[in-house]
Amino acid sequence: MSNDARPDGGGRGRAYTVRLELDDEPGELLSALEPIAANGGNLLSIFHERGSITPRGRIPVEVALEATPEGFETIVAALREAGVAVIQAGSERYGEVLTVLLIGPLVDTDLSDTLSCLERRADASVTDVSLSAPDGTDGTSTARIRLVTAEVDRALSVVHDAASEKGLDVIEPLTMKAATETDAGTDSNTGTDR
Repeated sequence: MSNDARPDGGGRGRAYTVRLELDDEPGELLSALEPIAANGGNLLSIFHERGSITPRGRIPVEVALEATPEGFETIVAALREAGVAVIQAGSERYGEVLTVLLIGPLVDTDLSDTLSCLERRADASVTDVSLSAPDGTDGTSTARIRLVTAEVDRALSVVHDAASEKGLDVIEPLTMKAATETDAGTDSNTGTDR
């Protein structure tokens, strides 16, 4: 990238992580990267896990980039103006990885709504969901949910409240560990990348 394309005249900035959700359509990733390049962001890495689907039915993408603080704010605004779903924007956020099980009629009670509720109320990021429904949509199902949060006690309280509202049982915590948001893609049982 040429120096004159960078908003700060070419000086090195800070590293930031942006979490996006994209539709599984040709060209979506390229379209999401254009506002970053157009506003002077220097791409450091892109993690695009096409086989993974978010609770909202989209593909999660994590972009690490370098920019000045002012340039980063401009990039985030440009992404949103371009219609890109920005889930998290900022430098690394430290927190805890928390894994819980929800058991009950998860499909009937709208698992996607439950996950959105957890993110909204607990100020947490749902980083992984594994659903087991051996009897299909008619029976009891189990969801293993991995959250990253700065406030574990508050997140657990929100999980219990949401489960109670929907008649679900909670088994918690399966695992907790200190992590950065970027560590959330690590299997908490083996320490290996998913």
